[in-house]
Amino acid sequence: MKTILFNAADDDGFPGRLDAALDLARHFDAHLTLLHAMPYEAAATVDFHGAAFAALVPVWREEAAKLRERTLADLGNEGVSWNWVESAGPVALALLRESSLNDLVVVSARDASAAEGTPSFTAGELALTASSPVLVLPESCSRFDPSAPALVAWDGSAEASHALRAAVPFLKSATAVYLATVKEDERRAKAHDLPPVNGADYLSRHGISCEMVELECSDGDVAKTLRDAAEVRKAGLLVMGAYGRTRLTERIFGGATRRMLCDVTIPLLMTH
Repeated sequence: MKTILFNAADDDGFPGRLDAALDLARHFDAHLTLLHAMPYEAAATVDFHGAAFAALVPVWREEAAKLRERTLADLGNEGVSWNWVESAGPVALALLRESSLNDLVVVSARDASAAEGTPSFTAGELALTASSPVLVLPESCSRFDPSAPALVAWDGSAEASHALRAAVPFLKSATAVYLATVKEDERRAKAHDLPPVNGADYLSRHGISCEMVELECSDGDVAKTLRDAAEVRKAGLLVMGAYGRTRLTERIFGGATRRMLCDVTIPLLMTH
């Protein structure tokens, strides 16, 4: 975990998320890339007049310059290797382009322009398309404690297996690791690709001991069940695979990934 890509979105939660990203960079002795995306190119493509968005370009540039100046002043005393990248266009696309040679992408649980309780499109898109894992930070996040317990959602699927592998650097630092399987009724349960014990065996080969737990599903809501279990165990990280079903299906009918992204209460590590 030597290169970390961080979405530098200028909102109220930005300073706290930056502190959390710096905690990660110091812990892993990693380089931090801060990417700030300005949306005017994407917006202009749907503006048939163009003038309104053209007028906003100088404003966006000025705001970006102020954010960069404030951030770089703060980074001067952090003792972390970093660089600043600016990009025009949709945030998810800009981060995806930049993520190719990064080991981790760090984003907020809420997009800057989205309503409260709306799942982050940026986080979901990156979890689905980026080759590196995505760490989704709660809006109120201010620090990241690598030694805090971690809870891993495990159902034996390919998505869960990929997430488990991606989480190994984090799990090595955690004081406790819980491999959690959510019990579902027979009508909803799917055939597991791997039994629960295989995940524990895999971690043991990396020198990571874990406690296997079986959770009763709360009102059929897997996401809530996992959040509650993480909270009870004072977990500082929740790990899960993303989009076991097609994303369109999850959007229409709901799904654990979508519901989890609607209410991120602790840092969430995801990968597809």
